[in-house]
Amino acid sequence: MLQPRITPCLLIHKGGLVKTIGFKRPKYIGDPINAVKIFNEKEVDELIVLDIDASVLGAEPNFKMIAKLAAECRMPLCYGGGIKTAEHAKKIINLGVEKVAISSAAIESIDIISLIAEELGSQSVVIAIDVQKTKNLFSSSYEILTHNATRNYKLDLFKFIKEAEDAGAGEILINSIDCDGLMNGYNLSLASQIRRKLSVPMTFLGGAGCLEDLQDLVKKCGIIGAAAGSIFVFKGKYKAVLINYPNNQQKIEIFDSINA
Repeated sequence: MLQPRITPCLLIHKGGLVKTIGFKRPKYIGDPINAVKIFNEKEVDELIVLDIDASVLGAEPNFKMIAKLAAECRMPLCYGGGIKTAEHAKKIINLGVEKVAISSAAIESIDIISLIAEELGSQSVVIAIDVQKTKNLFSSSYEILTHNATRNYKLDLFKFIKEAEDAGAGEILINSIDCDGLMNGYNLSLASQIRRKLSVPMTFLGGAGCLEDLQDLVKKCGIIGAAAGSIFVFKGKYKAVLINYPNNQQKIEIFDSINA
């Protein structure tokens, strides 16, 4: 039976761990391997690691770094960044990673989802979608962007999500560009809209600033992956760097909100 998950998301830029605001101004906050070691001790549900340089630079996945991350992780690991082919995905899975996150490659050719799903199984295929509210003041629609929010494919969000699901995606990861790094709460309206249309698991990322935000997301959407970056790497109003994660009692309180 599926359970809700609380998932830290780590961003890799120039080999280091960073945090962004609105996908801009990456701030260096430490070494990713050290962060993984601490998350191991805290027994996190799973971990997402995204290389935010690879697609922008047109580079392949950094297999050497992925191997180090996979060797260190004692929790399920999802990796994204630079994956363009089924061969890339297979090599990453063979290194010990449980899931691969595909973004621009899936938008450019939906067939890659089917190819990877046939090779590795749908459970290993996550489609990562970076979403931003349209700039049109008279519209409530959302746009799909890639390459660190610098490229707009002018796609219908809900149509693309359905196509990705039909192609064999095992999970959809939604990343809210508008909320990224602000720590003012998730876009619950968007999260609930997408959740109602999906039959595969969803993970939602962007905006969490406290444990109550995680609780609100789970309460609104039910069985879901509640992902976050800032809340798990910063502490206090001055945002001192401190890797943290909810303890068991806090997780129970968050998950109990499903039936509240």
